[in-house]
Amino acid sequence: MKLSTKGRYGLRALIDLALYSENETVSIASISARQNISESYLEQLIAKLRKAGLVTSVRGAGGGYKLAKPASEISVGDILRALEGSLDAVKCPGLEEENSCDGSEFCVTKYVWQKINDSINRTVDEMKLDQLVEESRSMKEEAGIDENTSCCI
Repeated sequence: MKLSTKGRYGLRALIDLALYSENETVSIASISARQNISESYLEQLIAKLRKAGLVTSVRGAGGGYKLAKPASEISVGDILRALEGSLDAVKCPGLEEENSCDGSEFCVTKYVWQKINDSINRTVDEMKLDQLVEESRSMKEEAGIDENTSCCI
């Protein structure tokens, strides 16, 4: 499985949003500046995340974006699926309910693909956004970097 820039940049944007939206909304421009991601691309990503119910927007002066729910309730899997769709590494017809594979009843490899898919999904679902925020803060602190300093998360 290989994630596209949508997944990679979207995850960075959500970590940034979680870091900076605790007390106020965050603008696309500020995320763009800190993460070195174009504003127009971020707008596309945020729109998908909003549609998935992970981000909300506030209009008007002082408007911007914030998380739609606590960071502890948002998994990396939620974010990646909102941006990438299915995270399954292998699409095996033998695993489908319709069983559109002629040899699936005797195919042992479908169990390998199912275990791989399950492992990926379990791993990203166990990682929560608040854990990544804390890790980011710890790494910056250890490196002596101010929390507001622009750098990759």
